Amino acid sequence: MRRRSGLALAMAVLAGCLSLNSSARTQTPPAENATPTPDNAVMITVFLKHDQSRPLGEINAQLEKQGYYKAFPPPGVEVVSWYIMMGIGQVVTLRFPASRLREVNRVLENSAWGAYRTEFYPTYDYKAVGIAQHDKAK
Repeated sequence: MRRRSGLALAMAVLAGCLSLNSSARTQTPPAENATPTPDNAVMITVFLKHDQSRPLGEINAQLEKQGYYKAFPPPGVEVVSWYIMMGIGQVVTLRFPASRLREVNRVLENSAWGAYRTEFYPTYDYKAVGIAQHDKAK
């Protein structure tokens, strides 16, 4: 249930962003040609939670069979960060044009499900703001 609610939240946020900027809605290039720009880029953090009832070799074999390593991330999708969170799985933050959200979701549904449980979260870069606030407080 959480997987779907996270994706639903991400889609609602993206729909709201696009409705605020009519030029983004009317000038968005086709998904296969889209490149992230300040006007159309979104970031999503994906939790790929391991199925801990299965050994890693079995999970990796399933991912290979499903084409995960070839399909994810899709070409042209920027990987902002990709970490292993021990005891959880992988945490991947991606940046891409909003028009490619469905494509990114489908790649994960087709290639990662079964080996991972997925959760999606809309994400934004706060590092510069957080560091500035910290420096200001010194």
